[in-house]
Amino acid sequence: MIRKTKKIRKQRGSRSVGGGCTKKRRGAGHRGGRGLAGGNKHLKTWMVINDPNHFGKYGFKRPQKTIQKFNPINLSTINDNVEKYLDAEIATKEDGQIVIDITELGYNKVLGKGSLSEAMTIKAPQFSKSAIAKIEDAGGVAEII
Repeated sequence: MIRKTKKIRKQRGSRSVGGGCTKKRRGAGHRGGRGLAGGNKHLKTWMVINDPNHFGKYGFKRPQKTIQKFNPINLSTINDNVEKYLDAEIATKEDGQIVIDITELGYNKVLGKGSLSEAMTIKAPQFSKSAIAKIEDAGGVAEII
């Protein structure tokens, strides 16, 4: 049977006797507590120097319900892909005008970048002012769903 000898027996004669440096074999008491203990009392100067924003609340987070997520599309994109939308039956021709529902494409707002080459009825939950103006200038209708 092999007996395990204690470190204290083995290291007799060495300077530190297994205690590392000379800081009194630091335990939780010698270091002033574990973790962030004493940050507002006996280790306050440490907190002021090393973590000054530790205490208190900072900033503001808006509730996610109040934040509207916009997924916009430009008029130029609609105009460039009209044939593709007609082939995929996302857009239809009614009374000589092309009718497109933007929500079927996964968008919820139409922006006014670009222009329309022909009259279209575009249905969407939201339009920018410039988009409405450009759609009506082309002879189309901006229909809010």
